[in-house]
Amino acid sequence: MKRLSKVFGLLLFVLAIGTLMVTPIYAQTTTAQDATWVGVFYSTTTPGQGTSAQATFTGLNRTWAGVPTDANGTALPGIPADSWSARFTTTVTFTSGFWQFQVLADDGVRVTVNNSVVIDAFTSVGTTTQTNTVNLTGGTYNVVVEMVDQSGTAIIQVNWFASTDGGTGGTAAATATPIALTSVSGVLGLAVRSGPFLGASLVAVARPGTDYPVLARNTQEGLFTWYLIQYDADTVGWSSGRYLSFADGSSVAAPLDNETVFDAADDPLGRVIAVTRSVMNFRRYPSQRVGRIPEVPQLVWGAEVQIIARTIQGGRDFWYQVRYTADNGTTYTGWIYAPFVGIVRGSDPIDSVPTK
Repeated sequence: MKRLSKVFGLLLFVLAIGTLMVTPIYAQTTTAQDATWVGVFYSTTTPGQGTSAQATFTGLNRTWAGVPTDANGTALPGIPADSWSARFTTTVTFTSGFWQFQVLADDGVRVTVNNSVVIDAFTSVGTTTQTNTVNLTGGTYNVVVEMVDQSGTAIIQVNWFASTDGGTGGTAAATATPIALTSVSGVLGLAVRSGPFLGASLVAVARPGTDYPVLARNTQEGLFTWYLIQYDADTVGWSSGRYLSFADGSSVAAPLDNETVFDAADDPLGRVIAVTRSVMNFRRYPSQRVGRIPEVPQLVWGAEVQIIARTIQGGRDFWYQVRYTADNGTTYTGWIYAPFVGIVRGSDPIDSVPTK
């Protein structure tokens, strides 16, 4: 009797395993309200220009009656109550088929999927509702939502739903291809930075054995192409293509983005005045690989500058963006190496200067 019980139990076990093996497992697409969005806000109505501030949101369903705030309700520094813009980014693995994108915004809004415009109502004023249906092949996609607030209350609500009809709710856009993936090759760890330059702030370290979605590429440094990667749900940053590998040359498909926050030169909250402690190269961007400013390739020892931005690495100032006024009265903006700069005076401490 015990032998029969053991045999019966073994049959039940095999049957259960067989059932698990044949039961299909379906991939689930993250909803817009469960996705993690990295938002960058700008003090002008043009995304990418002006003073910037960053915040992370779970889901994109926000209303701001005044100055925009982060997920905890804290006002974003440097962003006004009106006449501002924002760019929200997330990566989503969609199942194959038609997907309907829906947006409610006040004021204008634009939605792109892997650099393909899905909804374009960026010049709208007032509350607008937009929908469009897109045919997607299964894979990982970069979804970008740009909005602008002209005046009054700002609203942004984003959703997407699987659709059985490619023509319902809008004109079907061209089929988009999945986002490119990259992995670290040749080193044990690769710096992920706030910009596509060696001197940009360090935000994370990418490791081999992980595939990272590629959002954009940048060639401003010259020697190597840099790639904007999705490090994790909350973090995006730039890594040098020198130590990144791609399958089938897919890196070429990443959209070119040769304009970053490092192209802006904004006034800080206060004034911090410093002097150079050496003869210093005066560069367009924070990297030794970037060319010097032709009009003033070097600053002399003891040159007085105003620090207007900085990068950080290891908890210390790494590079300074400064304004320098030459003897002829012309003012130039560029980057110098922070360890050879001495602070001499200012209405605010160095910590008040924005970081990039």
